[in-house]
Amino acid sequence: MTTRAPKGTIDVLPPESGRWRMVLRAFDALAERYGYGLALTPLFEATELFARGVGEETEIVSKQMYSFTDKGGRSLTLRPEATASVVRAYLQEGRRGVLKCAYSGPMFRYEQPQAGRRRQFHQVGVEYLGEPSPDADVEVIEVGYRLLEEAGLGDVVVLLNSLGDPADRAAYRVLLGGFLQARAERLSEDSRRRLATNPLRVLDSKVDAPVVADAPSTLDHLGDDAAAHFGRVRAGLERRGIPYEIAPRLVRGLDYYDRTVFEYQARSYQAAQDALGGGGRYDPLAELLGGPPTPGVGLAMGVDRIVTAMPEAMGAERLDVFVVVADPVRRGEGLELVGTLRGAGLAVDLDLGGRSVKAQFKVAGRRGAAVAAVVGAEWDEGWVTVRAMATGEEQTVPIAEVAAWARAH
Repeated sequence: MTTRAPKGTIDVLPPESGRWRMVLRAFDALAERYGYGLALTPLFEATELFARGVGEETEIVSKQMYSFTDKGGRSLTLRPEATASVVRAYLQEGRRGVLKCAYSGPMFRYEQPQAGRRRQFHQVGVEYLGEPSPDADVEVIEVGYRLLEEAGLGDVVVLLNSLGDPADRAAYRVLLGGFLQARAERLSEDSRRRLATNPLRVLDSKVDAPVVADAPSTLDHLGDDAAAHFGRVRAGLERRGIPYEIAPRLVRGLDYYDRTVFEYQARSYQAAQDALGGGGRYDPLAELLGGPPTPGVGLAMGVDRIVTAMPEAMGAERLDVFVVVADPVRRGEGLELVGTLRGAGLAVDLDLGGRSVKAQFKVAGRRGAAVAAVVGAEWDEGWVTVRAMATGEEQTVPIAEVAAWARAH
């Protein structure tokens, strides 16, 4: 028996990978357009980074991290998320002021695999550090929303909440703790354990959703500053035409969030894990990691889930030109034409298996080629026969004009 991929991981091969490529390209273009430079951080970090930043009482740190001891006796962890790593890098370099950066790569959490949840999963995200303005929150939310638009998801809504400032959270935590304590016998074992350490995490529990359905809302206990901030976030989303719904039970699963938190959901995507991405403001994080006070807001988008939710036709593999070699003795000329067209910026391929012309045209169709260019005897006179695959329009054109003909079709 051949070796199989580990549980909770997948292989992504063509043509399915065309959908991944489309999402990653769209994200890269969006990040650049909005002014986010590229951030590259290690796949593994000191375990302490996530324990301090994400929170020891979170599901991620207490149950889901892939941690190991290296040969030097250091405890390291495969990154379960990227925000803590980016903030660590910002602080390590002694940065001050605004930094806008984007990242892309695999994350790792030991979870029970199911639809929309894997042990290795791919995220893209942005971090906006050093800016306390609610307009930064709006911009970050907009980046994720526009990415989902690019992926063909037209039924997306942003779920929105505010956790308030530290003082607001402290008062709310006492209030929520009393509410939950009165219902402790109806809570799951995990939620009962969290009552003393972090009752807000109970709001995150889907198992306990019926119990907390009428819990007090954070929005009813915001201070003046946090309430004004949230109002400006809502107004900014409305100006940009981004649909949102207030979600008073939304707290996200990480301890570093304050004020704005959000998630994206597409009505057409039905899964146990239905959030396509999310994020929020994390002004306390830099101090949790030993740095100076540094405001920040960011998002992470689940590429695996976005690809699953995309319309079937999105991201299909497509070539500009497929070169058909009419006679095996013309393979050299076919390769020459491929090189010329690729040099002109077109996506081009050909079959190297010596198949018949009919079979090569079938391959061109399966590969989604817009144009087939046939290299035959007319090559010696400086000509190539080209065919638009969608319409069947066919013409013989000079070799130097094949690229222009393909762009026009």
